[in-house]
Amino acid sequence: MGKGVNIDGMLVTWGDRLFYPGNRVVKGSPPPKLTGDALRRHAAVIRRRIEATVVRRAPQVMVKVTGGGRGMRAIAAHFRYVSRNGRLDIEDDRGETFNGAHAVRALADDWRFSGGLIPEEAADGGQREAFNIMLSMPRGTDPLAVQRAAREFARFELAGHKYVMVLHDHQANPHAHISVRAEARDGRRLNPRKADLHRWRETFAGKLRELGVEAEASRQAVRGSHRRPEVLWRIKARAEGRVDSQLQHVEGPAPAGSLSGRSALWPTWRLMALALASSGERSDERLASAIERFVDARGQVGLAVEKMQPAAQCSVEPPRR
Repeated sequence: MGKGVNIDGMLVTWGDRLFYPGNRVVKGSPPPKLTGDALRRHAAVIRRRIEATVVRRAPQVMVKVTGGGRGMRAIAAHFRYVSRNGRLDIEDDRGETFNGAHAVRALADDWRFSGGLIPEEAADGGQREAFNIMLSMPRGTDPLAVQRAAREFARFELAGHKYVMVLHDHQANPHAHISVRAEARDGRRLNPRKADLHRWRETFAGKLRELGVEAEASRQAVRGSHRRPEVLWRIKARAEGRVDSQLQHVEGPAPAGSLSGRSALWPTWRLMALALASSGERSDERLASAIERFVDARGQVGLAVEKMQPAAQCSVEPPRR
């Protein structure tokens, strides 16, 4: 690259495209450009996320909305299910902990009348009065760290809402179940969308890292992975009890038919490697080599698609932010 090229600026531009897709401007005025110390700090964050993804293969967090009740009967049933009918500790948004079947019934009564009345049975097509969220980490993660990170996640992302949390540490993957009342105390309603889920993953991963637990929240497309859909025979066999109900979907290299979004990211990885290799820093050169190995290992099919569609490749000029 030419003399005087701003390597940190390139890393931030292309790194935001990979790791923070919500930051990309679609409409309206672009955000102010980072300069000086702010630019260097953000570039350092991008370098750490690159290393976590392509070198250490940091564990990926999972944040999933597993459902939500439209009536109090369904909400109370979920309380009983996640708490094992009160045998597991339940923590609420005030930080208070309780257990026992009586406490679970009292919790349901409290939610029923806190704010707008939640009917026992919802009308057909009625709005959700609660959302059930699961925050999970892979096997081997400290369950107490998952609990603490989930607690801080809820305080940050669900502020103003009533919610309860239960830790499940008796299964392979430690995870926390959070039930949140859709209506906030000021009347606003929670309505999570895809962008919210990505932000929630980022928040949960950040809270884990603050506790010293390595965690990442990069998208499957960025990692060159694909969550293979479960075949119909296995779904039916599980329903009939003929296979292990704990079997999970498998992540692996993306198949050729699913690369329309993934293949467009490989040029971005390559451009970041080129920028890092040109910085003159040994640590950046090593990171550039790691990116090349990562792309070679995960993106063979994607690179083949790019050769067939050269117009889709990125220019060497940094994309506009």
